[in-house]
Amino acid sequence: MKTLEEVREFFKKDQYAMESGVVIEEVQDGYARCVMELNEHHKNAMGAVMGGAIFTLADFTFAVASNWNKGPYVSLTAQITYLGKTKGNKLIAEAKLMKEGRTTCYYLVEINDDLGNQVAHVTMSGFAV
Repeated sequence: MKTLEEVREFFKKDQYAMESGVVIEEVQDGYARCVMELNEHHKNAMGAVMGGAIFTLADFTFAVASNWNKGPYVSLTAQITYLGKTKGNKLIAEAKLMKEGRTTCYYLVEINDDLGNQVAHVTMSGFAV
């Protein structure tokens, strides 16, 4: 079983997520929790967190959950639903395995801010390559 530090070291290769400030906090079988500290870089012209920043966090958290101890899986489909405005200073994403077959997997990624506000739900399926 890989340690959290070994998982973090492997995923440092994902430069876009790293430059976006994403940090892996926890991994378990079929699960990952990642956080993103927010700053002006993450905001759009209206001062809200960009949808792309939220999706980047979801996509990376899915990648960690589905690949840290097995895989490799690549994204096959993704559906994001934005539920509310980010009010805190940090986004927290939790990816949970809902179903896994021989060649596909299906995850729910829930994103909240550090004040407990729901920000988005993302469903993602992956394909084993």
